[in-house]
Amino acid sequence: MDRNPIGLALRAVQAVLAIIVLGLTAYAVSVWWNFDTVNFMLFNGVWTAFVAIPYFILSAMFFPALAHPYAIIAVDAVTMIFWFAGFIALGADLPRPRICVSSPCHSLQAATVFGAFEWYVVSRHLN
Repeated sequence: MDRNPIGLALRAVQAVLAIIVLGLTAYAVSVWWNFDTVNFMLFNGVWTAFVAIPYFILSAMFFPALAHPYAIIAVDAVTMIFWFAGFIALGADLPRPRICVSSPCHSLQAATVFGAFEWYVVSRHLN
């Protein structure tokens, strides 16, 4: 687990953004937007909030052998690739803002923006 306050703050921001994207995409899926890119962004939120962040925190505390630096870098890199692919694909699939008039479409626009922020936070953590 990161011992510096900046690393912990970035992990907390990463978790909050993932939960926001998870909620926005889950709403869109529950209403009617059930496309592959929306499902992938839903997966990204679940992956980050319930797999990656717990791995980063719990592996260092309880399973030090699993907290190998290369494993942490690999999980961070995969997460960064997932978010980059997700927000780019979702942004490309959404209609123009003038045509996007429904609430699920607006939530997916917001999910795209929060996904871009999430990608930025993950990429900053790798540096």
